Amino acid sequence: MHIFDYILRNPAEVLQFTLEHLALVAIAMALAVAIGIPLGIALTRHRALHRPILGAANIIQTVPSLALFGFLIPVPLVGGIGSRTAIVALTLYALLPIIRNTYAGISGVDPAVVEAARGMGMTDRQMLWQVEMPLSLGVILAGVRVATVISVGVATIAAAIGAGGLGMYIFRGVAMVNNQVILAGAIPAALLAVLADVSLSWAERRLASR
Repeated sequence: MHIFDYILRNPAEVLQFTLEHLALVAIAMALAVAIGIPLGIALTRHRALHRPILGAANIIQTVPSLALFGFLIPVPLVGGIGSRTAIVALTLYALLPIIRNTYAGISGVDPAVVEAARGMGMTDRQMLWQVEMPLSLGVILAGVRVATVISVGVATIAAAIGAGGLGMYIFRGVAMVNNQVILAGAIPAALLAVLADVSLSWAERRLASR
């Protein structure tokens, strides 16, 4: 059976798994942005935090995705079988590019612009929100774009712990030794990653041009 024939024969299931996949990535990215951007800002204000925070985020990135899912299962409150553990794992994976790009973007703002803002009597908070953040949004969004693409790929592993998503087809196809079923999960996941990358890249270019 051709891959597209398989998808056309199972449209409701494909849609269900795709929506589950999108939900996992969307929730994880919202959490990662809410955590990562403030941490990146904190690094620019407290340089002593740079090594421990980025070091911890780097270590998380080196842990194999399936192993991280497994490590989180027995953890109280955040662990267990299902989407909660998957969301926590995806959030942890997405932190590094967001923290690093937030730090790089704000640190890369022209010091002369910062001094001019300070000379105008702006407080640190005003400089952050009216000068530094607007000028670094393109770089920050680049980090969000990288994190989103990573999350779309890693989310396929979430099926291994019962979190659903397009990985269900991949694991099912491996068990059945059926390439069509594997591709029914792999192709939509790849298309989601490309769509996210293109959309966020367009937004990044628009911000950079402004």
